[in-house]
Amino acid sequence: MDTHRLDLLVLGLGYVGLPLAQEAARAGLRVGGLDVSPAVVAGLNAGRSHVDDIADAEVAAMLAAGFVATADEAAIAGAEAVVVCVPTPLGEAGGPDLSAVRSAVAAIGRHLRPGQLVVLESTTYPGTTDEVVRPLLEEASGLVAGDDFHLAFSPERIDPGNPEWGLANTPKIVGGLTPRCTDRAAAFYGKLVERVVTASGTREAETAKLLENTYRHINIALVNEMARFCHELGIDLWDAIRCAATKPFGFEAFFPGPGVGGHCIPIDPNYLSHSVRSRLGYPFRFVELAQEINATMPSYVARRVQDLLNDHGQAAYGARVLLLGVTYKPDISDQRESPAVPLARHLHGLGAEVGYHDPRVVDWDPGVPVTRADDLFDAVAAADLVVLVQAHHAYDVDELVRHAALFFDTRGRTTSAEAHRL
Repeated sequence: MDTHRLDLLVLGLGYVGLPLAQEAARAGLRVGGLDVSPAVVAGLNAGRSHVDDIADAEVAAMLAAGFVATADEAAIAGAEAVVVCVPTPLGEAGGPDLSAVRSAVAAIGRHLRPGQLVVLESTTYPGTTDEVVRPLLEEASGLVAGDDFHLAFSPERIDPGNPEWGLANTPKIVGGLTPRCTDRAAAFYGKLVERVVTASGTREAETAKLLENTYRHINIALVNEMARFCHELGIDLWDAIRCAATKPFGFEAFFPGPGVGGHCIPIDPNYLSHSVRSRLGYPFRFVELAQEINATMPSYVARRVQDLLNDHGQAAYGARVLLLGVTYKPDISDQRESPAVPLARHLHGLGAEVGYHDPRVVDWDPGVPVTRADDLFDAVAAADLVVLVQAHHAYDVDELVRHAALFFDTRGRTTSAEAHRL
């Protein structure tokens, strides 16, 4: 493909950018991808995927449709639309680290031409598009956003491993710097997705993304805290949730667990909390309390492990503890912010010998010594206690319970009375 004539260039070909490029290629657009990693670029051009939800065969189909990956930023000048999908991890101050965004935007500014559409999809705090991206683009290019080129924010809503909801059938929020920018961005995304939802502006679109994840963050924290006192009171919280979920209105079921992982829940709400503190000078108390509760769940699970061992006449020191599933979601290989990491560290701190099994993960380094189990049932039988950390569908959980000396289920998947649940 001639990268001087593209309908779309995606900057950042990770779990957000690559599905966007794939959907655009499916829609018949001329699509390119820009990434700073030579390994990613070479792998994609050779037909190899590095993203869970996209198979090698699907990358091959993208290539057959004309997709090309490149590390040459000169490709920016030839694209009608440029979409930024680079990472925004937490910085030291608790807000987003915008270094990758700034770098990508600087590259766009060096090649920006009149009439182009620039969209930021990377999750960030409200105001980033107008206060950070716009000035960088205008200074580097000499062009004016809203007059010479179009600028918008459209939050990514990628849910790795979700077989039902993908980019095409998930409503796409778009907020432009001006109404004309919104219209241009909405028309672009309308070629790829079934429904476009227009926000009043960039700040509203940025806030919508944070609101979605903060809602989940707070409700997960609620049930995590309930799990602690329900255990002390002898209440089966899982059964209470099952019953409450039969209400056809006014209730959505959330479930406790060993902690939260991925980029969205443990990271994104902090952007909103940081923004409130830095701009208004006071805390976002709900978010910060939820962060405190969710962040302490791995240590709580470790204490429950210690208590279970003690109840059965064994110390945690020297006990063989097997962790099942170390990814942050079931049936994917993504380990970002997985609660299995702090859990392994807490167990190691108690003196336990930690092993793990995960059908999706060959090499895992939580920062403390761990042993990988090759044979699942042998490892379960040999362990003093087994912890279900992530409920991959490959696990026949009740069958594993029958082979275990002690089984602690943090995901509520067991039906056996022999298992202990969070």
